[in-house]
Amino acid sequence: MKYLALCWILALSSSAVFADGNRGEVRERIEPKGFLYGFGLGISQEIYAGYDYRVIPLPIIGYRGDNFRVLGPFVSYDALEFSDIELTLQVAPRFQGFDESDSFIFENMEERKFSMDAGLGFSYEKKDWKIALLSMFDVLGRSEGYEAKANISRVFRKGPLFFEPRLSVSYLDSNHVDYYYGVKANETNEFTSQYRGQSALNTTFSLSLATPIFLGGFTQIVVGYTWYDSAITNSPLVEDDSNISARFLFSKFF
Repeated sequence: MKYLALCWILALSSSAVFADGNRGEVRERIEPKGFLYGFGLGISQEIYAGYDYRVIPLPIIGYRGDNFRVLGPFVSYDALEFSDIELTLQVAPRFQGFDESDSFIFENMEERKFSMDAGLGFSYEKKDWKIALLSMFDVLGRSEGYEAKANISRVFRKGPLFFEPRLSVSYLDSNHVDYYYGVKANETNEFTSQYRGQSALNTTFSLSLATPIFLGGFTQIVVGYTWYDSAITNSPLVEDDSNISARFLFSKFF
């Protein structure tokens, strides 16, 4: 979907805050609180057949407080904190899908629309390590599915540069996979056949580089590589079993 990079970039800026205090000397807060603005750029390799790369320039505006963050349509609230464990309530759009104009492979298919997800996240941070669990549900009923994600990461500091490798595992239920990768009997064309999607487990490794030294703002670059489950790659809509993505973010506070 042409807006997918928006999801990546805005979600990136909400999760890129480094925790302070006893959670680790390197994982320290490097952004102040307040209203922010900036821009981002997302480049994504699509796995759908005939649907190559998307390059999307994006404006960014939002607010960051002690417990409450708004970045466009992305909202998160730290509802509970106990020692090094934090519970966060989140709302986020899922800009995923397609229409017939995106590729020849979607001919005769119904549009797959974006949706809104809401859910809970738990995170544990200690000594520059972070373990996070997230469960998000489709609240608009487009796919009527959900995603559960777990990731582990660690921040390393070299002067004003912050490096964060991250390993993520994402579970997508059968409703989600079938909506975005399935083909109904009345949607087939000369390139496809009927396909019923099942639940999938995808794996992503990413590396983030962040710094506050440029132009008085916050700069972050992330490169990620995702391996897709066979429940997705077996779809007649899909031609690749993995993809690479890159995101760039620059933001400043008013």
